[in-house]
Amino acid sequence: MNGEDPLARCYDAHAQALFGYLLSQTRQPEDARDLLQETFLRLARQPELLAAARSERAALFRIAHNLAMGLHHRQTIRDRLAQEQEARDSIPFAPAADPDEAAFRQEAAQALGELPPEQRAVVHLKLWEGLTFEEIARVLDLSPNTAASRYRYGIDKLRARLRRWVESET
Repeated sequence: MNGEDPLARCYDAHAQALFGYLLSQTRQPEDARDLLQETFLRLARQPELLAAARSERAALFRIAHNLAMGLHHRQTIRDRLAQEQEARDSIPFAPAADPDEAAFRQEAAQALGELPPEQRAVVHLKLWEGLTFEEIARVLDLSPNTAASRYRYGIDKLRARLRRWVESET
């Protein structure tokens, strides 16, 4: 059929094999479906990805593989950050000898724990890990502007919550 959509033809020819590969990589049908969709979305947005390829099938597997590795990388980082956060939630700051300092640290830990998870992640990565907004954006799969906004909102909430401690120091 001459009017056949090249993307539809490509999908029909390769989707089943790509899904099987992605399922073997992710071990989660939902993730495999999402990555399969992302593979063909990428192809729809950038048809030139196949234009220069010697093998259409190999090019599609390369795209799918790169997406799967990116997902794995993000999940590994998120899991590590979640584990670190759990450890910090139990003892977020080093013990303090001064009772006022200990009370402030407890209050700060509680305030940090009350932030929405999206803001808490950005605040943590910025303050404790020293990442730039560009790096945070890559880790959390956000735009740098979104990372900066979440940081600003989180810091504003912390500042408001801890205001009495900061004001008593001045």
